[in-house]
Amino acid sequence: MTTARTGTTPLALFDTDRLLSADEREIASSVRKFVDAKLRPHVADWFDEGALPREIAQEFGSLGLLGMHLDGYGCAGMSAVEYGLACLELEACDSGFRSFVSVQGSLSMFSIHRYGSQEQKQQWLPRLATGEAIGCFGLTEPDFGSNPSGMRTHARRDGGDWVLSGSKMWITNGSIADVATVWAQTEEGVRGFLVPSGTPGFTANPIKGKLSLRASITAELAFDEVRLPDSARLPEATSLSAPLSCLNEARFGIVFGALGAARDSLATALDYAATREVFDRPLSSFQLTQAKLADMTLELGKGYLLAVHLGRIKDDHAIAPDQISLGKLNNVREALAIARECRTILGANGITLGYSPLRHANNLESVLTYEGTSEMHMLSIGRALTGQQAFR
Repeated sequence: MTTARTGTTPLALFDTDRLLSADEREIASSVRKFVDAKLRPHVADWFDEGALPREIAQEFGSLGLLGMHLDGYGCAGMSAVEYGLACLELEACDSGFRSFVSVQGSLSMFSIHRYGSQEQKQQWLPRLATGEAIGCFGLTEPDFGSNPSGMRTHARRDGGDWVLSGSKMWITNGSIADVATVWAQTEEGVRGFLVPSGTPGFTANPIKGKLSLRASITAELAFDEVRLPDSARLPEATSLSAPLSCLNEARFGIVFGALGAARDSLATALDYAATREVFDRPLSSFQLTQAKLADMTLELGKGYLLAVHLGRIKDDHAIAPDQISLGKLNNVREALAIARECRTILGANGITLGYSPLRHANNLESVLTYEGTSEMHMLSIGRALTGQQAFR
């Protein structure tokens, strides 16, 4: 006879709610209810189809998730921890949803908010905040990911205009975006440009055949002598440090987000083990199963404590890029290990879309790579510890 799970939840063992204010708990609860009502019933189909409906953007906007950690221009102005908790709840459903919100808010909107002119902010930020418009961020190129300083995309002055040529790869939201923040080499150094969709010479082609992040739109961007007015240039972005600062904003959301995938995988495994009978006993009653569950709970809890701690530092405006590297490296690596281990508890059932852990594991393979590979974050930490540069 099967029995329902009667034990506690992994994060309850750490009493994590004690770390949060009432407002922070309410935000997490609100996003979780939205996810359960609007996203979870469809995520398996979207993943299977390799699709993400465009109207989801306005659903996110109506909940205040887009640029929620930015001030003004229709943005919610919430704290780093509140933003992180929202990312966690989104990624508990699928990394694709957190990726959309992260790219829209921490890359597209942040680049305009931090480096744009007042005219650019007023033109784009209110529409991006509601989801009426969608943004993307073009930095990575086919041959330059970890080394963005080598980018080949370039822009040259031509009278009062700029002429942009080159390509960008693996761009989330690229083929559905209304505006792309594009980074290019110029005679004056790396500069950022806002390129509206439909600009002559600008094309965005969806990338097909993905095994990961299928409920997310990924594209290659191409620029063939794209003519832009000087008003398209982000005036406050004067070096490569500008796009790198945007990436730090996005990486911070991943520190929390990856834990959502781990939490959901572990909850799925716990529920399954409680009702699956093996040798006339619940799978959850076996020592090896309990050892797996205990180890995964430890890593999930430690990752959560790290994320909240880093969030408090960020809210004090004292966080360093190397600290964000600590969080992304640890939490994505451990979340991926948890998702894989949970799949083993599910056995053959775990390879179907009826259960989330392998879908989460597939997604986390991308998360492990984007916004800085695990190797690059290890080297960033190593540089901080030794004072020695080991990238080259």
